[in-house]
Amino acid sequence: MAISPVGHPTCQHCWMAASPKPPTQHTLDILATSASQFTADPADTERANRGLIATHVTGLIEEHGRTVWDISRHDFVRESEVAPSSVHASLWHQARLNAVHGLFEVAPGLWQARGYDISNISFLAGERGWVIIDPLTSEACARACLDLANAELGERPVTAVIYTHSHIDHFGGVRGVVDEAAVEAGEVQIIAPDQFMREAVFENVIAGPAMGRRASYQFGMTLPAGPLQHVDCGLGKATPAGAVGLIPPTISIMETGQELVVDGIRIIFQLTPEAEAPAEMNFFFPDKGEAGPDGKPMGWLCMAENCSHNMHNLLPLRGAQARDSLGWSKYINEALELFGADTALMFASHHWPRWGTDDVAEFLRQQRDLYRWMHDQTMRLANKGLTPTEIADELTLPSAFTDQIHTRGYYGALIHNVKAVYQRYLGWYDGNPARLWNHQPTQAGRRYVELAGGADALLAHARAAFDQGDYRWVAEVVNHLVFADPTNTAGRELQADALEQLGYQAESATWRNAYLTGAMELRDGPPPARPAPSRAGMAVALTIDMIFDALAIRLKAEEVAGERVISNWQFTDLDDGAGSGSWVFALENQAIHYVHGRHADDAAVKVTLTKGDFVQITGGAMTFVDAVTAGKVELDGDPSVLITIFGNLDTFETGFPIVEP
Repeated sequence: MAISPVGHPTCQHCWMAASPKPPTQHTLDILATSASQFTADPADTERANRGLIATHVTGLIEEHGRTVWDISRHDFVRESEVAPSSVHASLWHQARLNAVHGLFEVAPGLWQARGYDISNISFLAGERGWVIIDPLTSEACARACLDLANAELGERPVTAVIYTHSHIDHFGGVRGVVDEAAVEAGEVQIIAPDQFMREAVFENVIAGPAMGRRASYQFGMTLPAGPLQHVDCGLGKATPAGAVGLIPPTISIMETGQELVVDGIRIIFQLTPEAEAPAEMNFFFPDKGEAGPDGKPMGWLCMAENCSHNMHNLLPLRGAQARDSLGWSKYINEALELFGADTALMFASHHWPRWGTDDVAEFLRQQRDLYRWMHDQTMRLANKGLTPTEIADELTLPSAFTDQIHTRGYYGALIHNVKAVYQRYLGWYDGNPARLWNHQPTQAGRRYVELAGGADALLAHARAAFDQGDYRWVAEVVNHLVFADPTNTAGRELQADALEQLGYQAESATWRNAYLTGAMELRDGPPPARPAPSRAGMAVALTIDMIFDALAIRLKAEEVAGERVISNWQFTDLDDGAGSGSWVFALENQAIHYVHGRHADDAAVKVTLTKGDFVQITGGAMTFVDAVTAGKVELDGDPSVLITIFGNLDTFETGFPIVEP
């Protein structure tokens, strides 16, 4: 059963959309205790404000008449140092630091724009122009930040862009700062870690629709801003709207120690795969800082997203590959060994920098030990036979980390991270065969409701637990009722109330956002279902095999049982005479496969077209039939066999239900 966009179920029952409810006394007591145990570090406030030289004139960034970023949305966060009664005091402090926005001089020749995306964009003054690090998520926001830098610091052309890693908030805005023609002409370098394109595509294309929907919970994308709803994302204030794009790298960093001179700036790279991202790198600027006591220049260290001013997550709520906490810790230690003694400044892809060799070293040691502690203690208990949920309840972050703001869980959370460590080594299965083949939620829900003695009995038990402040148990129990009968108004409302209180209590911004988004959708229904965005700005950067992979996950296998189709494809704009434009694209055994560099003798049809037109077709800008009619596609053989594949491709929609069937 689904809920219509206006908040009514698609049946005769209905309920009214409701506003958030205030914290209960149980929640107020928990938050008061947390506040009494939290002490803000004024040094972080100084760091977050240091070097501010300008702000965007209005703080309102628009694209084609649509607002993609509005600084004023979180003005309420800036207005009070004291946390509202509905926000964890520690999270409120982080939210205020993330609300500081503008263009900052980090050091002579280095500036950052912060607060115009969840991530930072950094500008280095090269010999000829700007070297940009991480051009944000949105083209409009990246362009606005470049305009701000040019207006305040003098206009320069962009000569290079460095992607620190394969997450979209660090490359999606590239077309807002770089003309692709200039890249193709060799006027602009695009630098990224090895396997960047592969990992960017896996996340944003292969898993894009599902991850995008789950991300709306992690980042609270649909939550209104306010003390009872969205206050922060932990890593930054929020995620922007607007167009995203991708321009493939022209230079890939292949090994630690690799050096480049980029627009006159010497850079030494350190690869860190499978740490915060599957493809990521730190890098060091050895010649940029002032001279140290021995007369040797003290450099700048960019730690990408491997170090930020909070505990990161080892498995995001939006989904991703479980990250290597042990490797992550070792990479931070390697950065310390390689660059620490020569570093006067550390900056990153989120939050604010650290200044001074001793301060940087201490920060890196604490970050290093945080990820090592989570790894080692999780596996210690796993090897004693504890399950992920048992480990999550057993471990408590020691004061060595809770005493430091930058090792607290504003973005990640210890409870979730220990499960990610367990999953990386042992998978989702905890060893108990009773959990090898669980019923799916709707079936299990009906059985649990029956076991409880019916919906009324289950609700009576859950209301008593709610009155006692046991919101975790309420959420677990009433979830069964919602999945057994999503039209049960009382069940939906009680589940929403419980999730809401858990959200208010959360120190992690992502947990707060997930809980509060769930509560909102239980009351109002999920957002309207729409076709998943094609992200045309990214699609043009994909290789042919990446496009074929994206098509393959759309195949409705149940519709093509017993079918076998072999087709040859020739991409005229990729043909160098050595087979580079030749592909076999085939269906067999209800699965897609393809081969590059040749054609099959038994192919039923040959398709000749350009890659650019193929991107338009697969992205929905034009149909295959229209492309053939317009002469953009040439077919030789039996074109009807293509219908077997292209006529059985599924479509994906945003807005699918999460907190209900």
